[in-house]
Amino acid sequence: MNEHQQRLTDYLAAFIDELSSNGVDEAVISPGSRSTPLALLLTHHPRIKTYVNVDERSAAFFALGIAKAKRKPVILVCTSGTAAANYYPAVIEARYAKVPLLVLTADRPHELREVGAPQAIDQLDLYGRHVKWAVDMALPESGQEVLRYARSAAVRGLGMSIGEPHGPVHFNFPLREPLIPDLRGDLFEEGTAKRVYQGERTLALDQGEELEKVLNERNRGIIICGPGMSPDGIQAVADFGRAKGFPILADPLSNMRSGKHGTDGIIDAYDTFLKAGTIGEHMKPDLIIRFGAMAVSKPLMLFLKGLEDVPQLVITRGEEWQDPTGRGTHYVYAHERHFCDRFTREAKQRDWIEKWIRLNEKTKDLMQEVIGEWGEGKAVKCLLETIPEQSSVFVSNSMPIRDVDTFFFSNDRSISIHANRGANGIDGVVSTALGMSTQSPSTYLLIGDLAFFHDMNGLLVGRKYGLDLTVIVMNNNGGGIFSYLPQAKEGAYFEELFGTPMDLEFSHAAAMYGADYSLVKTESDFLQALRQAEGTKGLKIIEVLADRQKNVENHRKMWEFVSREIHGGERS
Repeated sequence: MNEHQQRLTDYLAAFIDELSSNGVDEAVISPGSRSTPLALLLTHHPRIKTYVNVDERSAAFFALGIAKAKRKPVILVCTSGTAAANYYPAVIEARYAKVPLLVLTADRPHELREVGAPQAIDQLDLYGRHVKWAVDMALPESGQEVLRYARSAAVRGLGMSIGEPHGPVHFNFPLREPLIPDLRGDLFEEGTAKRVYQGERTLALDQGEELEKVLNERNRGIIICGPGMSPDGIQAVADFGRAKGFPILADPLSNMRSGKHGTDGIIDAYDTFLKAGTIGEHMKPDLIIRFGAMAVSKPLMLFLKGLEDVPQLVITRGEEWQDPTGRGTHYVYAHERHFCDRFTREAKQRDWIEKWIRLNEKTKDLMQEVIGEWGEGKAVKCLLETIPEQSSVFVSNSMPIRDVDTFFFSNDRSISIHANRGANGIDGVVSTALGMSTQSPSTYLLIGDLAFFHDMNGLLVGRKYGLDLTVIVMNNNGGGIFSYLPQAKEGAYFEELFGTPMDLEFSHAAAMYGADYSLVKTESDFLQALRQAEGTKGLKIIEVLADRQKNVENHRKMWEFVSREIHGGERS
């Protein structure tokens, strides 16, 4: 082994081993030349599991999915040039969804930058403010000082990634040729001299006293639970709501709507009754307490915007600012569990929460009366009611997440709902779901035809590694969400610019990627396809033919019916 090879091997091995010794155990590699030493050493490491995904854009979302499921950092590696730029959409999602990613990009050495060398772009601060930290690593050199530097950089970036709020960090590695490390001998050692410890935020005593006064002076509060809540905070929030007698308006991505924490007091039909305009003065709260990011429901956001004179407490574990309504009055940086444990006091009155429960139950009963016709909403309801215990459902943006918000009712089953709601895009959804499937025994993806087409090549990694994922494609031949927006009135150009029909069916895609395929047109077909998928391992694609316009009509019919029946009941 020559001196250059020795420096390269020792330097990168020290960096990788520091990450491994701090618990990082999975990596996704996008093949390329300049990243050769990183790829070889990661694959050679005995405690790191590696995946190879040839498409950088898909690879980044795949790593994002693994990190979301594990709730810990995943390494992502690519070569120099535009390969790193293809990571950008997933890095943005990781930033706004608070997902820890360790992005390692190989680069040309300094003498080959900005001189016309091939596959060389400016990679310094490539991701801008979308990463929590970025560093242009030193070139590999010999000596203990540079090895300590490599280990320090690794553990520093890891610590930044897992600090609240979680997020991506970027290591840019300039590397000179030759690029082949020496894989002989014992390169990695158990243990490390450096450790990262992260604690949970709590409130100071005097701050707690101020907030306790705000809470004790009000008895008509409501709790909003949005995406991004910690799993170990769910039980605490449920107990807090019951003790205070405050209804909990739970977004499906909060994972408060299902589980063993108890769902009494969980309000899950608020999107429908708020859209139907059924909230009167007698149900106006005097306090709002928000956990997690803003909920999916637009009617809920508009409702909160209208409460200008009502104190709103925004509880968040990190320093991110989660107040899109601009109505927050108290910003509490503390873990959900610590906040709830600190302020849980038994309330004497139950009238307030019972009003919300009665309206919620009446709304769901009315919805059941008009949901009988087969369509997208009915399909989503069937899916969520029939999938097995311990299932994970990854939901695409646009119509699928809104249908889940509408039709996923609270239950005591162990079902978790996930989505890419950081930037709310439709890119990378298939790849993210496949990444999550590596950690879940039963994973389903609910997606529209546009989003499925957008990331269809993500299926390749599923075939390569025999991943188990059931994909339900709601094929309504275009962008269904736009039919609900003002753009739908622009008849002359609506279909071309917004509806964007593709006239595709996906049996050929299923055959290309070795997936089982079912085309369903009725409820009985759908239930049969779900049963078959449950008993089959690997990739499964269930294509549900739907009608965009009919779906709009069904939703509007439901909102009008609920509004009419509830207002009629109030008058009588």
